Amino acid sequence: MGKQLIQTHRFPNGLTLVTESMVDVKSAAFSILVPSGSIYDPADRRGTASILSDLISRGAGPYNSEQLSCALDDLGVQRHEGISGAHISFSGATLADNLTETLKLYALILRAPHLPENQFDASRAGVAQSLLSVEDDARQKALVELKRHSFPAPWGLPSDGELEQLGLITIEDVQQHYQTSFHPDDTIIGVAGNIDFEQIKQLIEDIFGDWQPSEGREEPALVFDTEKQFFTEQETTQSHLGIAYDAVPYGHPDYYAAWAAVGILSGGMSSRLFTEVREKRGLCYTVSASLTGMPGLGRVLCYAGTTSERAQETLDVTLHELSRLGEGIEESELERCKARAKSSLIMSQESTSSRAGSIARDWFYLKHITTLDQINEEIQQLTIERVLGYIHAHPAANFTVLTIGPQPLEVPSDIS
Repeated sequence: MGKQLIQTHRFPNGLTLVTESMVDVKSAAFSILVPSGSIYDPADRRGTASILSDLISRGAGPYNSEQLSCALDDLGVQRHEGISGAHISFSGATLADNLTETLKLYALILRAPHLPENQFDASRAGVAQSLLSVEDDARQKALVELKRHSFPAPWGLPSDGELEQLGLITIEDVQQHYQTSFHPDDTIIGVAGNIDFEQIKQLIEDIFGDWQPSEGREEPALVFDTEKQFFTEQETTQSHLGIAYDAVPYGHPDYYAAWAAVGILSGGMSSRLFTEVREKRGLCYTVSASLTGMPGLGRVLCYAGTTSERAQETLDVTLHELSRLGEGIEESELERCKARAKSSLIMSQESTSSRAGSIARDWFYLKHITTLDQINEEIQQLTIERVLGYIHAHPAANFTVLTIGPQPLEVPSDIS
C-alpha cells in the first residue's frame, strides 16, 4: 500500500479535524459527523433526527433551498446526508480546488439552516416512505427487527424512526432537536484527498472556530432485551430468518480475526453458508452474515430467506454451520478472505470519499486513525490458529433468533 499522511487537530470548542493527504489524486472529499443521530430522539418522537437530516439542507444562510442546491451543483459536489444511531452525517466529494467553497456552504448548513416550516411535511413524508419501503421488503424488515432485538435500545431501534410516531412530530420538535444537538463538541470532520493540512485547519478555524459548544447533555440510557426468540406471523409461502450472536466490537484486538471468521462464513459464493445451506441442500434462495456493532458491542447478524416448508431445516442447518466453524478452517478459506480484503483496500486507497468516511468513523470509535497499511498488515498476519483462537474464545452461541412467516420455528436444544 502507498504511504498515507494523516494529521489531526482538536479545536478549543471541541470540534475535531482529521485529514489524509492523497497527493496522487485531483479530488477531495469530506465526511462530517454531528452527534445528533436517532439515539437522541425523544422516546415518543422516534424519527425526529431523521426528519432533521432531510430538512437541514433545504436552505441555509442567504440561500433558499433551490439556491443552495444550485450552488453545490455549480461546485460539482457529489453529496449525501444521512442518519445513523450516533450521527447526522454530511458527505461529499469534488475537485480539490472547489473544497474551500464547498466547506463554506456546509458551514452554513450546519450553523444557519432555515429548517423551513413549509417543507416540513415533505421531509416527514420522505421518512415515512423510507419506513414503508422496509415494511414492503421482508429481508430489510427481518434485519431491522433482528437489530432491534440484538442491540440495546435506543441503539437497536431503526434510525429512521417508528412509523406510528411520525405523525406526532412537529416542526418545533425538529427545531428543538437541532438546537440541542448541533454543536461543535464531539463533531468530527474528516477530509481526504489532494489537500494541504495547514490550509484546511485554518479554513475550519475560520468557519467553525466561533461555533459555540453545548452546555452538556445526557447520553441515553441503554435498555437490553432479555428475550432470545421472536416471531412475527405473516401468511406467506416464504419465511425470513434472522440469527444474531455475540462478537467483538470495532477496535478490539481480535476484531480482524472476527472479521475473518465472518468472511469464511459469508464472503462470496465459496463461503460456508452459501455452499452448505444454499448450494448443496438448496434450502434457501439467499443466506448471509455480517459483522456489525456499536461502541463497545459487536454482533454477527445472519439472514436467510427460504420457503415456509423448508424454514425449520434452513434454521437447523444454518445454526449447525455457525456452531461448527470452530472445528476447523481450511488454509484456502482464509486466503480467499485475505484476497478479498486486499482488493477492497486497493479500491479504498483510490477513493477520497471512502477514506474521508473511514478516518471520521475511526476517530469516533477509536480516537485514532488506522491507516490502510495497518489494516493490510493486520489482515495479512492472520493465521488459522489466531482465527480459531478467536472463535473458541467467542463461539457462535446464545443465539437471538427471529422468524417472519406463517409459523414459529424451534431452536435445537443442543445449540441454543
